[in-house]
Amino acid sequence: MEEHRWTSRPGELLRAEEGFRLDAVDPGSHPGFGGDKVAGKRELARRREVLGDLQERLFAASRAGEAKGAVLLVLQAMDTAGKGGIVRHVVGGVDPQGVELAAFKAPTPEERAEDFLWRIEKRLPQPGFIGVFDRSHYEDVLIGRVRGLADAAEIERRYGAIVEFERRVAASGVRIVKVMLHISRDEQKQRLAERLERPDKHWKYDPGDIDERMRWDDYMAAYQLVIERTSAPLAPWYVVPADSKWYARLAVQELLIDALQDIDPQWPKADFDVEAEKRRLAAS
Repeated sequence: MEEHRWTSRPGELLRAEEGFRLDAVDPGSHPGFGGDKVAGKRELARRREVLGDLQERLFAASRAGEAKGAVLLVLQAMDTAGKGGIVRHVVGGVDPQGVELAAFKAPTPEERAEDFLWRIEKRLPQPGFIGVFDRSHYEDVLIGRVRGLADAAEIERRYGAIVEFERRVAASGVRIVKVMLHISRDEQKQRLAERLERPDKHWKYDPGDIDERMRWDDYMAAYQLVIERTSAPLAPWYVVPADSKWYARLAVQELLIDALQDIDPQWPKADFDVEAEKRRLAAS
């Protein structure tokens, strides 16, 4: 193994197993990777080719009617934790034709009139695609719980509904990769301060972020409960330390590679006589 590459698979190190404690995870750590930021960026670029090749095979198979699966990346995090950076620097490194991105905001009146999973189901990835949820159905048991937007009985119902929903989605051939980007409160403060200092970052700043920050402990408790109640063998949670942006991107990239390798997409076979077409081309 080359210097500074992974010493252990992130999928094993970062998976939230039984007895998992969020408060035992150091947001500034780099589990399984011994290199520094420079080495991490170099590895990210090197492995981008692997991810791109796997994604292209999956997409090509879908165009040929041979696709057997899809991948759904669910990104959850406190504000500033780096969801956008994952989308740009990890998912953005593959062919955009084969990517479906959904950024879930506050539900519309039409969406509120339906069950909370109604709008989620409509955005599930097609066979052959990588789907990305920038926030997701988990907002309905995180914000819903912390802000008291639903009563305790309804929150409890939603945990069970999510587990059943994800079981059904996984059974359909979608590999679900659920990631919590775990940032520390101090690091979030620094990133919010940077947004205030830089005019080119003002568009990313929301005064409401401070209000949510004041509920930090409540959110950490809500995340702990979500992980306990909804991590399942076919849809486990991965908690990725996110104080170092480069590490978080590298870890999520490896989780996506693992999911695609599990699908094992193959290039579709030609539905024409290749040698005959070579002869026709040479004579043209």
